[in-house]
Amino acid sequence: MTVGAKLRDKRWLYFWLPVLLWMGLIFVISGQPNLPCHPNNTVDLITKKAGHVTEYGVLAFLLWRAISKERESPAPPSFGGAFIFSLFYAALDEFHQTFVSGREGNLTDVGLDALGVLLALCLIWWFSRENDGDQKSATNLTN
Repeated sequence: MTVGAKLRDKRWLYFWLPVLLWMGLIFVISGQPNLPCHPNNTVDLITKKAGHVTEYGVLAFLLWRAISKERESPAPPSFGGAFIFSLFYAALDEFHQTFVSGREGNLTDVGLDALGVLLALCLIWWFSRENDGDQKSATNLTN
């Protein structure tokens, strides 16, 4: 194996292994028949639904990071790819839950997952615009 191939393999692992591990964690959690519950039903509901938004926001970020680093730019395909794959995995996860005793698949949860994906990607886009503006300002000052 050449040095270049070894570096590519390490680079691939560095960017894609977190995606795979996070997806595995989602799969394991959604495969649990009984999740811990808070004694207050309202708090329990809010916590679990916020968990959906958060876990898929993180997945979208990790996917965007992996795709954009592979392309070496935060181009629109990176956002689109992260969005589509995250939603596909959310739907697949809810389908998986239909086979778990005590759990059920729910389209509302896919909607919450989509909200998390959109929030994460919007934040990434906003921060990347802010950083581009800072870099352009710094370039203009040096010219």
